[in-house]
Amino acid sequence: MIAERFRIDDRVAIVTGASRGIGAACARALAEAGADVVIGARSADSLEAVAADIEATGRNAATVAADLSDRESLSRLILAATSRFGRIDIVVNNVGGSFPKPFLETSEKSFEKSFSWNVTTAFNLTQLAAPEMLKTGDGSVINIASAAGRMASRGMAGYGTAKAAMIALTRNLAQDLAPRIRVNAIAPGAIATDALQMVLDDDGMRNAMIEGTPLRRIGDPDDIAAAALYFASSASGYVTGQVLAVDGGIQSPNLEMPIADLE
Repeated sequence: MIAERFRIDDRVAIVTGASRGIGAACARALAEAGADVVIGARSADSLEAVAADIEATGRNAATVAADLSDRESLSRLILAATSRFGRIDIVVNNVGGSFPKPFLETSEKSFEKSFSWNVTTAFNLTQLAAPEMLKTGDGSVINIASAAGRMASRGMAGYGTAKAAMIALTRNLAQDLAPRIRVNAIAPGAIATDALQMVLDDDGMRNAMIEGTPLRRIGDPDDIAAAALYFASSASGYVTGQVLAVDGGIQSPNLEMPIADLE
């Protein structure tokens, strides 16, 4: 049965930035498909709520409340997975993000932070997890990139460059870790999360974004979670080094930032 290829029974997944939005949706989806899940983020209370959802599916959850911007904190996720569940099969590198800002107002510090928060975290966690994945025989790494990494827009010198680098990291790691560990990325478009709330609260901006999207809607975190499950499962067993755009069909930005020409 082809549907069985989407099952990940008794696998163990790590999902970063899993207290809400895309990360939480991915954690729930992986649990529904049979995995035990280690979830990490800053907010302990929010993580506990997601853990309760995971356990309601009949699977187990472990939480790590920490700032995941450094390698030491990320290593706590590895320890949680191996000590509680004895293995690691799946890693979802979801933590990241930054706000658009005019280029001349973007400091060196904020540019470097955007890169380290979005790219270095994925590098570190993947490097920490790979030896444990190899012990189980194989594994899957899923990087949450962005449409901003595929197309240019004003105000995205930091975030867009970082997500483009994440896509490049995905392709390079797919070569480095083949044939036993697959590495793929998802490039979401506009997804209804807290990060987009300012746009969603403005009827004009929200409608413009919808009209600029061929499928005429804002995406849902479960749209990304479904793609993550595909990459986590044997349904994508012959796929590595790929970037799946889950963006409603946009070929260019569906909302330009209101940043004026330089004078």
